[in-house]
Amino acid sequence: MSVEQRPANNAGHAPEGSGLKRIVAASMVGTVVEWYEFFLYATAATLVFGKYFFPSTGNDLDGIIQAFLTYAVGFIARPLGGIVFGQIGDKLGRKPTLQLTIVIIGISTFLMGCLPGFADIGYLAPALLVALRFIQGFALGGEWGGAVLLVAEHSPNKTRAFWSSWPQAAVPVGNLLATLVLYIMSTTLSSEAFLGWGWRVAFWLSAVIVFVGYYIRTNVSESPIFLEAKELVEKEQAVSYGVFEVLRKYPKGIFQAMGLRFAENIMYYLVVSFAIVYLKSVHKYDTSSLLLALLIAHVIHFAIIPQYGRLADRIGRKPVYLAGAILGATWPFFAFPMFDTRNAVVIVLAVTIGLCLHGLMYAGQPAIMAEMFPTRMRYSGASLGSQVTSIFAGSLAPLLATQWLKDTGSWVPTAIYLVVACAITTVAVLSLKETKGIALEDVDKEDAAREGLLTAARR
Repeated sequence: MSVEQRPANNAGHAPEGSGLKRIVAASMVGTVVEWYEFFLYATAATLVFGKYFFPSTGNDLDGIIQAFLTYAVGFIARPLGGIVFGQIGDKLGRKPTLQLTIVIIGISTFLMGCLPGFADIGYLAPALLVALRFIQGFALGGEWGGAVLLVAEHSPNKTRAFWSSWPQAAVPVGNLLATLVLYIMSTTLSSEAFLGWGWRVAFWLSAVIVFVGYYIRTNVSESPIFLEAKELVEKEQAVSYGVFEVLRKYPKGIFQAMGLRFAENIMYYLVVSFAIVYLKSVHKYDTSSLLLALLIAHVIHFAIIPQYGRLADRIGRKPVYLAGAILGATWPFFAFPMFDTRNAVVIVLAVTIGLCLHGLMYAGQPAIMAEMFPTRMRYSGASLGSQVTSIFAGSLAPLLATQWLKDTGSWVPTAIYLVVACAITTVAVLSLKETKGIALEDVDKEDAAREGLLTAARR
């Protein structure tokens, strides 16, 4: 496929101006809301849930491990959400799917803030927490694909990685807001008040901000390339769409997407979740100081992701991603010794470097995955490849690392774990074709030609 077959401002894409910026803003706002709620759980699982929803064993790490098990439930639900909402998104469109997911995740998060603790209702408390966490993860599984693809499908070919990296940058903003709310609560309230009711305020706030995200998403439009693909599927009875079709026709793409996601997903949760566990359990580091360190790191993470996207447009998707996978493997070997200094500035630097290395992999994901699959099954392909990986990557990473810390008292097993993950992702990156600047219409043409739809292929 020739990179230069279409002009930068080709048909099927919004102009690189106010129209595209509105689409990016709509995608980002909803993503900020939904990831605020998802990461709020991650931080609360480390700081609160282990003590509040589970019986005491005398070892704080046991409560954290139990909380991370419920945390993992959300990741298990995400592939199911990716399958269901991917199918809906490929059939009905990105917009209605994004509106539905934001409502579901908002309601489930608000209800989490209303749950009584183990002391009040016993084991029913963690059971209800698990149920709501499952619903939350299910909705989020359909969110990511729709948000990034809505932007990717409207973006000009030559700047697709830059524009589609902005929804990725919204993720640290959501995490930033969650951390900020918890930081304010933890610094203004006593420890007893924070554990008793202060943490609930952050969950209840989701009821307010979810309306903002929903309203903004009502004003976005479907991409012309999706509407063309939908028309083709409806016209040609031999052409299908969605999850089963992408598994049948593009299994290699699914495995490549999973490989790309593996190290990135693991590394992120080691940096933002396990780092807190390590500093709090090994060094008894102050909760407020930990949250402040994350606040600073999230701001830098947000700022640097679009720049990495711009770099992927300039030099290619593969070199940038490969740099992230290789350099990411080195992070634990200098980060944990930096944590051991207990110096606030050094700790902030270690977390920030980790997120900057993570951004090298994270920024280009939407563009790469959009360019791997044709429009008629793009939502399903991207969602499935991304979300299935989370079951055995991000969901297990903090849990395994915490268990290894409990068993060995060392961070070395976790470091080896990340090295292996980065090696797997490196292989996946090397297996890819470079798709910098490619037209999504050409991806659809190639797919149409494979299906024998010569009329569609010549369009």
